[in-house]
Amino acid sequence: MDDASIWSQNWAWTPVPADGAVTYENSTCTLCPGGCGITVRKVEGRAVKIEGTKGHPVNDGGICILGLSGLQLLYGPTRVASPLKRIGERGDGKWQKITWDQAISEVSAKLAEVRAAGNSHALGAITGPDRGTVSGLLERFLLVYGSANFVRTPTMMDNFEHVLYLTQGVEATAGFDIENADLVLSFGSGIIEGWGSPVRMFKANARLVENGADVFQIESRLSNTAAKSKHWVPINPGTEADLALGLAHIIIGKGLFDYNFVSTHAHGFEAFKQLVQTRYTPAVVSEKTGVAPGKIEEMAVKFARAAKPLAICGRGKGSAPGGLKEFLAVHMLNALAGSVNRQGGVLQMPPPDYIRWTEPVTDELAAEGLRKGRLDGAGSDQFPSSRHLLNRFIAAAAEDATAAPQVLLVAGANPYYTFPGTQVVKKAFDNIPYIVSFSSYMDETAMNADIILPNHVNLERYEDVPVIAGLSKPVVGLSKPVVAPQLNTRHIGDTIIRIAKAMGGHIAGAFEWDDYQACLEETLSDKWDALSGSCIWVDDAYAPPAPDQAFNTYSSKFEFNAGQTQKALNADNPLPEGNTAEYTLTLIPFDAMRLANGYIGNPPFMTKIVADTVMKRKDGFIEINPVTAGKLGVKQGQRVTLSTPVGEAKVRVNIFEGIKPDIVAIPRGLGHTAYDEYLAGKGVNVNELLGTVEDPASGHDAAWGIRAKLTTA
Repeated sequence: MDDASIWSQNWAWTPVPADGAVTYENSTCTLCPGGCGITVRKVEGRAVKIEGTKGHPVNDGGICILGLSGLQLLYGPTRVASPLKRIGERGDGKWQKITWDQAISEVSAKLAEVRAAGNSHALGAITGPDRGTVSGLLERFLLVYGSANFVRTPTMMDNFEHVLYLTQGVEATAGFDIENADLVLSFGSGIIEGWGSPVRMFKANARLVENGADVFQIESRLSNTAAKSKHWVPINPGTEADLALGLAHIIIGKGLFDYNFVSTHAHGFEAFKQLVQTRYTPAVVSEKTGVAPGKIEEMAVKFARAAKPLAICGRGKGSAPGGLKEFLAVHMLNALAGSVNRQGGVLQMPPPDYIRWTEPVTDELAAEGLRKGRLDGAGSDQFPSSRHLLNRFIAAAAEDATAAPQVLLVAGANPYYTFPGTQVVKKAFDNIPYIVSFSSYMDETAMNADIILPNHVNLERYEDVPVIAGLSKPVVGLSKPVVAPQLNTRHIGDTIIRIAKAMGGHIAGAFEWDDYQACLEETLSDKWDALSGSCIWVDDAYAPPAPDQAFNTYSSKFEFNAGQTQKALNADNPLPEGNTAEYTLTLIPFDAMRLANGYIGNPPFMTKIVADTVMKRKDGFIEINPVTAGKLGVKQGQRVTLSTPVGEAKVRVNIFEGIKPDIVAIPRGLGHTAYDEYLAGKGVNVNELLGTVEDPASGHDAAWGIRAKLTTA
C-alpha cells in the first residue's frame, strides 16, 4: 500500500482536501449486488474515505476492495461529464457535448418516430438488476410505449429463481443460511471470491472455519476458496450436475435421506430415485467427473449425516446463469437432506413487494406492440418459466437485422464487455440503429452508443437497493447522496420521467411524479423514514414457511419430478464449443476478488494489486498445469497464442499445479478497451474467446468453457 500511495500521488486528478470539519454520512453500496452498508468520511464536504458501516446486518463494518476504491470512481477520469452525442463512427470516441434539453428532445423524438411507424415492439432495454424503482421505471416506460423487450443481465439468481418455481411453485429468490450450516458442498461457488454478498460471505466463511464445519469445494481449479476449505475436490468442468446426482444415488441407496421430508412433503420421489439409481452409479459418475468413487461416497455420507448440511452452486461470483440441470441437481441434495426452509439450509425469500404503482393506461399502439411478444422468447411455450434471456435477445438481434430493436436503452449494464461471445454482441449492435447509454462511465457499451445520458454515480444519488444476493432475511438498502453531483449528470430516474413527459399523452400520464425523489418517497412510504435515517430496512420477523405451507405446486408438495424438472435432469450436459481433434485443451474462466467483472470496471487501486502471475505490465496470463505445459513444451512466462473456435489472444504462461491437466484458465475482468489508461489494454477479455451454449430446458447460456489450443510460433 505504500507503493500504491506513492504511485497515486502522481495522478493529476488526485484530490487534496483542505483541513476542516470532519463529518460522516451513511449510505448503501451499489457497486455489486452485495448491498453492504457504507460510511463515508468527509472533510469540508469532500469525501476522503469509504468504510463499512459497523453493526450493518449485511457486512457489519467490513468492506471489499471494490467498495473501498469507490472514491476513485467518484473523482476519477473515467466518468462521463455531460450528455454526449456521437459524431464519428461507433467506437471511435468522437463525441459532441450537448445540453440535457437537447438530449431529452433527441431521444424522445427518436422514440416517437419509431412508435408512430407502428414499431413500438422494436424498443429494447438491457439493465442490471430488475428489482427496485429505477428498473421499475424503465420497465414501466417500455410497457406504456408498447414493448415487452425489457431484459436484465443474467446471473446465477436466474436459475435459483427458476429452480424454486419448478420444485416449490413459488416466485422467490434463494437465500442461504450459510452461517449456521455445519457442512457445505460448494459446486464451484467462490465463497471468498465474491459469490453472493462478498463481505457477508467472507464473514460466513470465517465462522465456518471457527465452528469446524466441513467445506467441500468442488471445482477444477484451486481457487482461494478451495485453498481455504477443508477439502478441495478437483472435478472435470461441466460435470457438476453428474456429481450431485451421483451423491443423490448414494444417499438414496443407503437410506440416508430425510425420510420425514420426502414421505410427507415431497412428490415424484420414486421417479427421481429411478433416474439416479439407473444413470448415476458411482462408477459412471467417477468416470465422468474424475472424482474417485471413494470420495463420492465420503461426501454423500457426510452430507447426509450432518445436522445442518447445505449445497450451493453458481460458479465463481455467480455472474453467469449456468445450466438448469446443475442447479436442480444441487437443490435436490438440499431436499434429500431436508435442508429446505430450515436453519442452515436454503431458504425461499419473497421478492420485494413495496412497488405498488397504479396500473398504467396503454393505447392501441402499445397493445399491438406488446402482442408481438419478446424477442428472447422468455415466457413462451418453449421457455415458460424463464423471465429474461439476454443470450437469446442478443443472438436474435445479431442473426436478423430486421428483427433487431430499432432503439436500445442500456442502464446499469455493459454487455459489450461482459457478455460471452463478444463478436455476437458487436454484430447485434451493428444491427441496432440507435443505442442510448445511461452509463456514468465511458465503458465499452457507452463507447459504442449513439448518445450518452450519464447517470449520477452511487455516492451522488438516491436509490432503493433490494438485496437479493442470497441473504437469509429480506433486506432493502438505501443509497443516498453523500456529496453533491460533481459533473453535469442527472439521475436516471429523472431522465426516464423527463423522456416520458416529453412524449406526452398516455406515456406522460403513466409518470405522474414530478421527479425521481417524489417517486421514491411515495413508493417506499412507510419504509422511507427508517431508510432515510439508517439506510437499511430488515424484515427481522420473516421466517420461511414450514413445509406444510411452503409449496405452491400442483401437488402442494416439493416436486422431484415435475415436467420441466424431468426434462432438465434428463438432458445431457452442455458440451463446450470446438472439436477435440483440433482443440486439445479446455479454456475456463475464473473469478477473483481483485478483478471486477461486471458493469463496474476495476478502479486503479484494484488493478494495482492484481498479482503478477495474472497480469504483468499489459500482458495477461493463462494458468496451465505443469504436466500439460511439459507436453506442449511451454515454460513459465512464455508468450503464446491461445486460440478457440471464436477468437484468439496473445497471452503469457503461468504454470500452476492447482489446475487439472489439459485445462487452461483466464480470469474475468481484464482486457478492457474503454475506461482509461489504468485499465484499458491490460490483459485479455476472456469473453472474446468464449461462446454460448443454449440450455434446452431454460434457454439460458449454459456454457462453462470452450475448447482451445496453444501455439508458440
